[in-house]
Amino acid sequence: MQKVYINGISGKMGQSISKLIKAGNDFRIIADDEFSSAETVIDFSHPLATSKIIKKCVENRIPLIIGTTGLKEEQIKQINDAKNTIPVLLAANMSIGIYNLKNSIKLYIDNELDDLKCLIEETHHTQKIDKPSGTAIEIKNFLDHIDKRDIIKSKKINSIRKKDVFGIHKITFYNENKIKSFKHEALSRDIFAKGALRSSKAIKKLKPNLYKISDILN
Repeated sequence: MQKVYINGISGKMGQSISKLIKAGNDFRIIADDEFSSAETVIDFSHPLATSKIIKKCVENRIPLIIGTTGLKEEQIKQINDAKNTIPVLLAANMSIGIYNLKNSIKLYIDNELDDLKCLIEETHHTQKIDKPSGTAIEIKNFLDHIDKRDIIKSKKINSIRKKDVFGIHKITFYNENKIKSFKHEALSRDIFAKGALRSSKAIKKLKPNLYKISDILN
């Protein structure tokens, strides 16, 4: 049974992860006073809380999974320093569905002949602090990386906030002749929680470095 510490356990994602752990037999949640015995740490909190947990993980040499979004330059620098001591997974979205969505988009872009414009639409619950979402920014960066022929002539992100929405990402490519859309919708937080726990199993076997969710799934 793997011992895991959840940073931000009282939050919505923390509660989802906790619920899955209690329903299974693979993990045990570690309390604050047992922190040094944790085998992995999962962080879904706030950037300031993330700064503190990075430091504690480095001091105790515990692998860290970061799902917190809205990180500032200070936290990014900490992560880049921490990767020299511990394995760190930084993922704005831990859903396997987003990973599959990216693969589908890459296949489309690799085989597209025409110039395109791109609209990334992200819809989340009204309590989400960061705007645009970390996943939308990640998808934009992903497009920058895979567009080797520079066929995507513009990229725009549109952010929408509604009640009772766990996360919708729609990526539309278009020009004067056609429209092609890709969409992923999360119907519960459990898909992110499952991804975090799957990552928690994998990361404890990895060497110190900075990893993406695709590294874990592969």
